Amino acid sequence: MAGTLYLVATPIGNLEDVSRRAVRILGEVDLIACEDTRQTRKLLEHYGIRTPTLSYHEHNEARRTPALIEKLAAGASVALVSDAGMPLVSDPGFVLLKTAIEQGIRVVPIPGPSAAIAALAASGLPAEPFYFAGFLPAKAGERRRALEKLAALECTLVLFEAPHRIRDTLADVETALAGRPVVLARELTKIHEEFLRGTASSIRANLEA
Repeated sequence: MAGTLYLVATPIGNLEDVSRRAVRILGEVDLIACEDTRQTRKLLEHYGIRTPTLSYHEHNEARRTPALIEKLAAGASVALVSDAGMPLVSDPGFVLLKTAIEQGIRVVPIPGPSAAIAALAASGLPAEPFYFAGFLPAKAGERRRALEKLAALECTLVLFEAPHRIRDTLADVETALAGRPVVLARELTKIHEEFLRGTASSIRANLEA
């Protein structure tokens, strides 16, 4: 009988933000496939979990998927985790998930922390409806075109961006989404958690100061 692939949500910062079910599953499975084993090890050590781990990220998922599917087909249980939050949401894992479904392997989500939902809930912007666009393109031209397309949506937009690109992205948001209120959420659930609210230009000025 085939095993089970668990999609386990992990804390986005504070290690206390993990469900009892997630801790139990991570301790019971035969293997944990991690985006970064070093990052996951912090969580496992905190809760005394000694389950073997294997790196599984965007650069090796095509190569690692066949072996993981073989283990699952043979009856092993595998937990897939990302560095933070829910696996597959702007994180690797789709190749494994798609193949598992095609092979008739049981897939079980273990819900939990989500940076996108946490930021949306505390933003002060309407939560319904909203559109999650994940990470914008890194290249400036592609990013601007993506924002221009998003401008047509009459709902709250939730975007991810890397710290080193945030100022440039805010400048593009100011142009493409002029007039919209903006909330920048960073370091969520951590000691220096912060929400900056205003316009794209005012938040950008705040960051530059």
